[in-house]
Amino acid sequence: MIDEGAPYGIATGADGALWFTLVHQGRIGRMVPGQSPVIHQLDPPDGLPTVITPGPDGAMWFTEGKGGRVCRIAADGQVRPYKALSPYGIAAGPDGAVWFTQMEPARIGRIGADGAVSEFEVPVEGGMPAFITAGPDDALWFTLNQGNAIGRISPAGEVAVHPLPTAGAAPVGITRGPDDALWFVEIGAGQVGRIDTSGKITEFPLPDRACRPHAIISGPDEALWFTEWGAGRLGRITTDGTIEEHPLPHLPARTEGEQARKAEPHGLTAGPDGAIWVALEAGALARFGMAAGFE
Repeated sequence: MIDEGAPYGIATGADGALWFTLVHQGRIGRMVPGQSPVIHQLDPPDGLPTVITPGPDGAMWFTEGKGGRVCRIAADGQVRPYKALSPYGIAAGPDGAVWFTQMEPARIGRIGADGAVSEFEVPVEGGMPAFITAGPDDALWFTLNQGNAIGRISPAGEVAVHPLPTAGAAPVGITRGPDDALWFVEIGAGQVGRIDTSGKITEFPLPDRACRPHAIISGPDEALWFTEWGAGRLGRITTDGTIEEHPLPHLPARTEGEQARKAEPHGLTAGPDGAIWVALEAGALARFGMAAGFE
């Protein structure tokens, strides 16, 4: 449990710890599995920290959508901010830079090792880029939530856009798969998608099309794992399209008379202990062991 906090993004750092954002409290947490978390308060506290990722420099980087910042946080909690308009997704690039999405206006940003910030426009009006990830082709791939497409940007800033076959799919999470394709989730259509570097797209409908899949990662088992925000489940899909789902536990009530809280899963990561860790906005980090399930 994370007392008085709402975990949203989570990632495993180079230091072997789990790092997570507490979106509504303006805090960043660090936790070694089996130990109590250390919480760092951000200043100002209302920036809405969301997505977090390990950077190319050994530190963690995260976005603050409301605060308009991309931030670097060191192991001791020291924060270095960079101004950005409505940043959301963030990833380390193959060029040693940090890349991030800017939802409005639709741009992709880059912070070089020297701290220089660059921006590149996405040629899709109102496209709203969401998550971003490094691909197998020395480029970055990102989802266009309102543009209903998958984008690719080269380190030089050249952008290509691949429209999705399903209308209103609204893709969000994206990751590089074990098969060197890009895998993504469609929160609007209840599907998992795959796009290879040639632009060929395959979509896999989920059993519950209203489950609202949000984030996706490659797991330690050569499969893809994703959160179903609307249904409170953790999903798994193999590269041949076999799907399984695991209900997340409800959280206990905080006060007398309150009902148990729905999980509200958002981000997830492959932890340093070989388990899948899920950030539950309702107030917890959930651990899914490959043999034991949720613990």
